[in-house]
Amino acid sequence: SPTGSAVAFTVNEDGYADLYVMDTSEGFEGPVRVVRRGAALRGITSGIEWHSSGSCLAFTHRTPKSPGDVYVQYFDERMRPTALEQWTDSEVGGLDKRSFVSPSLVRYASFDGRRIPAFVYRPPQRDDAGPSPVIIHIHGGPEGQSRPGFNPRYQYLLRQLGVAIIDPNVRGSSGYGKRWLALDNGKLREDSVKDIGALLDWVDAQDDLDSSRVAVWGGSYGGYMVLAALIHYGDRLRCGAEMVGISNFVTFLKNTQSYRRDLRRVEYGDERDADMAAFLQAISPTTHAHRIQRPLLIAQGANDPRVPLSESEQIRDAVRANGRTAWYIVAADEGHGFRKKANATFWHASCALFFKTHLL
Repeated sequence: SPTGSAVAFTVNEDGYADLYVMDTSEGFEGPVRVVRRGAALRGITSGIEWHSSGSCLAFTHRTPKSPGDVYVQYFDERMRPTALEQWTDSEVGGLDKRSFVSPSLVRYASFDGRRIPAFVYRPPQRDDAGPSPVIIHIHGGPEGQSRPGFNPRYQYLLRQLGVAIIDPNVRGSSGYGKRWLALDNGKLREDSVKDIGALLDWVDAQDDLDSSRVAVWGGSYGGYMVLAALIHYGDRLRCGAEMVGISNFVTFLKNTQSYRRDLRRVEYGDERDADMAAFLQAISPTTHAHRIQRPLLIAQGANDPRVPLSESEQIRDAVRANGRTAWYIVAADEGHGFRKKANATFWHASCALFFKTHLL
């Protein structure tokens, strides 16, 4: 604070970010959570700014049911939280925020006994509905982390398609410490793919989820994971959708922009080493493209400096050469992901159509 009497900070706890305030003379006063409608709604707090008086602070808070809004938390002279004011109320197109779905946090056992955290979004109950189809969405990075913020695309798919969505934070994700972050490095790469296999086992054990109708979805490194899952677990999947995914680690490392290459070698391995190059080639999706038997949706920005266009073209060509279905979208005015509204809207509409066609 400006007076030096307190420190405000957030802690990433399983993807949630709670706000803490420390009285520098008395220690923690516990988490300050946004309270609305009489209940604490956990989410992600960011953008903390103290008032010049040190008596209150502003922050942004978003939840699975609400976009980011600005709040002001007041404190007494001992830095104990008192009044909380919400200063903004982000609109959601006239929809009732109370109808949106919040996920549950689960942990499932993987092949080596490690328990993998995952957020599970279940669709609203329908009287005529049986077990729900499932979309497993795998984040990129691979050092990214799936977190429970507001995702309008999820809310659409949950309500309009009646699917469940699962966000696993497989080994290699950030937010769980350095040891967890390194569990997929180098020749441990496919251990993270095995975490998806273990998730399929977990889905199979859930009465309200339909293990015969499961899709995988992801972008960038998550796109590689989609391809790898279709290769290793294609008999348990209906389809997969990926954007700007790595299809061959050797060609990716050779063709990604030079400013990123050494950083990625630390994560994936150095393709200049003959032994590592052979390993990377052996696990690359293009090497096993003949095993991709399920429909695939691919999207790519033509100007991507990270995962070049050639990565998507070569997996598209290999899958089609085997007589299998590969929908393909390329945006001439995009880079790594679709940022322009028209392109992003087209991509998400294409995903919805793809899932309606091949998953439901």
